[in-house]
Amino acid sequence: MARNFSVARLPRIEFGPGALARLPDIAARYGRRFLLVTGARSFAASSRGDWLLGAFVSRGFSWELASVSGEPSPQFVDEAVARLRGAGFDAVIGAGGGSALDAAKAIAGLLKPGNSVTDHLEGIGPEKPYRGPATPFIAVPTTAGTGSEATKNAVLSSHGENAFKKSFRDDLLVAEYAVVDPDLLATCPRPLIAANGMDAFTQLLESFVSSRASRFTDALALSGIAAARDGLLAWHDGGAGAAEGREKMAYAALLSGITLAQAGLGSVHGLASPLGAFFPIPHGVVCGTLVAAATRANIEAMEARDPGNPSLAKYAEVGRRLGARGDDRGARAFLVDRLEEWTVRLELPRLSAYGFGTSDLPRVVANSRGSSMKTNPVVLTDEEVARVLEARI
Repeated sequence: MARNFSVARLPRIEFGPGALARLPDIAARYGRRFLLVTGARSFAASSRGDWLLGAFVSRGFSWELASVSGEPSPQFVDEAVARLRGAGFDAVIGAGGGSALDAAKAIAGLLKPGNSVTDHLEGIGPEKPYRGPATPFIAVPTTAGTGSEATKNAVLSSHGENAFKKSFRDDLLVAEYAVVDPDLLATCPRPLIAANGMDAFTQLLESFVSSRASRFTDALALSGIAAARDGLLAWHDGGAGAAEGREKMAYAALLSGITLAQAGLGSVHGLASPLGAFFPIPHGVVCGTLVAAATRANIEAMEARDPGNPSLAKYAEVGRRLGARGDDRGARAFLVDRLEEWTVRLELPRLSAYGFGTSDLPRVVANSRGSSMKTNPVVLTDEEVARVLEARI
């Protein structure tokens, strides 16, 4: 673990049940005209969305709405910027899941400059440095998964023959405020709770064992892992513990965004990029269905050829946080077993449910070596990566 570390820019965070009530006051600090970006299951049409827009009316605010269906594409961002540029927005408010927040983040970054987002996408086009200026961005997550409210990344997907899933990223894109209200999660359906919750857990685990981890990110990751341990199944299963469970998962997801932004991720997210580009697989499903197999692969690779790797002890520590007893090797085996149990209990689909088969292995493996794979705690061979995928076909 690095003794020295730096902490990149973070938003001001307003967290807790009822935090949405602070949003009108926060927005007023930037002006009186706003762009509200939501998902297809529009927050604006919900009871809390109705309340927010009523509060905007009472204050004399004006706004326009934009909604994104599914994961945002570069074309969606470019079209929105071309249509909305010059409308005089004082801030952009993203309210929704990770897709809505990523779309809002990218649009906020380009409303003033006005150029195409493909100018800045990693591995696509000229990769010009982003200079801004960005329109102030306020993030309001309504799911608990990606942690986009705390990151500088806007993840965009393009499907078709030249499919890709890449990030527009810069410190200038970080939200000014993240308003995290667990009450906004109350209507999440069970499959979304499962997929997004496992995405958050995967981000916490991968950032904890990342080659760029620090004492700072480790402390946050372990806190988030404990929250996910106690919150995910309680929220998913419903009952008396559901409200407390979703508050814990809102916290875990927020911390997962902070830790991934500071420490990076690993092999699951390396695979999520091509899988999400080439197949209609939701990002959270990819993470949830692969995390057990990828964790097993990392552990086996390090035990075989890098037994002194500090991430082996970290995997054992997570195993103990989940209830393991005994030596490190046993705690690591317990961790993998527990993740496999969660995968089954949360009914996460296999990759074949989305059309992925053995003939697709070479293409996905070949396109998995992006930035996330570079911070995996061990370099996996192509054969080891392929076995991770084969385990969940």
